[in-house]
Amino acid sequence: MKRLSQYFLRGLITILPIGLTIYLLFTLVAWSEAFAMQFIRPIVGNFYIPGLGLILMACIIVLAGFLISRDATARLLNWVELPFTNIPVVKSVYNSLKSFADYFSPQHREETAQQVVILRFPDQPIEIVGLITRNHMQGLPPGFLPGDRVAVYLPMGYMIGGYTVFVPRDWLTPINMSVEEAMRSSLIAWMSTRKTP
Repeated sequence: MKRLSQYFLRGLITILPIGLTIYLLFTLVAWSEAFAMQFIRPIVGNFYIPGLGLILMACIIVLAGFLISRDATARLLNWVELPFTNIPVVKSVYNSLKSFADYFSPQHREETAQQVVILRFPDQPIEIVGLITRNHMQGLPPGFLPGDRVAVYLPMGYMIGGYTVFVPRDWLTPINMSVEEAMRSSLIAWMSTRKTP
């Protein structure tokens, strides 16, 4: 019975990530197909090729990116954003999502390259893996300690949250690890010893 439960757990651990990934991809594709077909159906009627809605969604996203790159459209977007940035509860949700999306934008990556570091407190035999999220203290309100300090995000296991700490730069040691690998390792509390391909 014990061996049977071990086989079950191993099978579950193997199948669950694959199944969830396929399910999320399928849901995304099905949603984008259904959404895009609402616009295509009046034009093409019953004619349908699988993936047509997905292609339309990709074209709409590329067109939106092209338009936002223009100054006039960016100014118009500021007007469109006004309700989302002024209504109390909506403002918090919208600004959080926008800041998260902006963090991964190409312009932000050029300004602040993401870096995985080990944080070591002086005279303490403890090491914490984190991500540099801010390379300077400019633009922050008064009250922070002076000096060459950076913001480091310390993710918690199983993605239940994390902490952002402002520490002196010389407390940090960069390590040769991608942000994705560090976040994946933090997600499972660094339990996996197997290298991912």
